[in-house]
Amino acid sequence: MAGSILIADNVPTNRIILKVKLASAYYDVTQAPSGAEVLALARRMRPNLIILDMDLGDMTGFEACAELKSDPVTTHIPVAIITPAQDKEAKIAALKAGADEFLTKPLDELTLTARVRALMRASATSEELRRRNETSHALGFNEASNLYDHPGKITLIGSTTEEAMSWRAGLKGMVSDQISIERADHLLEAIYHGDVADLYVISAQAGGSSDGLRLISDLRAREQTRNAGIVVVHGAQDRKEALMALDLGANDLITRGADPEEMTLRLRTQMRRKKDADLLQMTLDEGLRLATRDKLTGLYNRHYAMPHLEKIAAEAQETGQPYALMLIDIDRFKAVNDTYGHAVGDAVLIEVAERLRDNLRGMDLVSRFGGEEFLICMPMTSLMEARMVAERLRSAICAHPATVTPEGIPVTVSASIGLAMGGTPGGRASATDRLLDIADQALYGSKADGRNQVTLGGSCAA
Repeated sequence: MAGSILIADNVPTNRIILKVKLASAYYDVTQAPSGAEVLALARRMRPNLIILDMDLGDMTGFEACAELKSDPVTTHIPVAIITPAQDKEAKIAALKAGADEFLTKPLDELTLTARVRALMRASATSEELRRRNETSHALGFNEASNLYDHPGKITLIGSTTEEAMSWRAGLKGMVSDQISIERADHLLEAIYHGDVADLYVISAQAGGSSDGLRLISDLRAREQTRNAGIVVVHGAQDRKEALMALDLGANDLITRGADPEEMTLRLRTQMRRKKDADLLQMTLDEGLRLATRDKLTGLYNRHYAMPHLEKIAAEAQETGQPYALMLIDIDRFKAVNDTYGHAVGDAVLIEVAERLRDNLRGMDLVSRFGGEEFLICMPMTSLMEARMVAERLRSAICAHPATVTPEGIPVTVSASIGLAMGGTPGGRASATDRLLDIADQALYGSKADGRNQVTLGGSCAA
């Protein structure tokens, strides 16, 4: 199925007709005959979309929508309310109740499915955000984003500057976001120079003819605006261009001449969705960081280092450029923990990690490989360069105390280093696991020979 939809109407015939229309597009449709039942089903099913009639028998669609949006379990589910075509008050009431959309009677099948597709896209983001928030709370992460506390930016692109100015005048005092006006033929240039908005309100005739629709594709194709909200203003009779706008990636439609209050409410909904999308991207980035970074030192962890090392090795084999691999182990680290405690040991690890970072290039891989052991991989590095860097790292670690205990005792540590070379021209590339074994044996040799030294692994370029 393309997604699950819960529909509610106290008239059985209306429910059946709507179900047939949606089922023909392969949506999984569940029916509810009353407001109480739709509320119960919504909590249990968590559908991708809820469509409510204005009259549910035991309550209005507006009341049901308000309850759905106030319930943490169902607040993220998009809701559409079916209203009479010419009832402006009902449309505004639907949006004020928290509805993401209103659908007007009679329900045209093409318009219905186009609107549903747009709402389903919004549902996917909301559902993923909900899922990640629940996971974060389960893991004890309760960080609250302040994205919603700051005004967003809205750019208006009318068919004429005068039209855009009339939109801005209607929105004045009704939205707290920054509003700017841009010409259609200057919009992409402005984005190129970094002038990017959260929402774009675009006339379908911006720039002449249907050029406004082309802007949708341009905005969706650019990284800076790929997730921006797009609202298209179209003529009342331009059904074809309106449906095309939704399928090109527009988030919402507004009929030209709509009440400023309607535009305000729709823009608020789209701004919330844009900030939801931004928050989702932040959680994705943070999830990637947590998955690939060592929590204590901030260095890459072993999970990240191994595939990255494989990539460096493969590129070295293709280019014939040598690369260096080092395993670094802090000498007598257990004694530090046993003597001063784990808090001091952690401080030593953090400082050693910082000294490693400070003495390597941005292109070099630096990772905590486990415990007090670190892995360094330096692409495009000769043996001579690698030995010089290894000695510099060894010296940097033991040059001065890594930390001072609460009692004022300086704690100085040294490190043993095992060095192996891969990708040397004239030799065959070593498999990374074999190269790691060579570096590990060299590290063992450094330890056996008295510690605090660099040992080059034998046959490291074989």
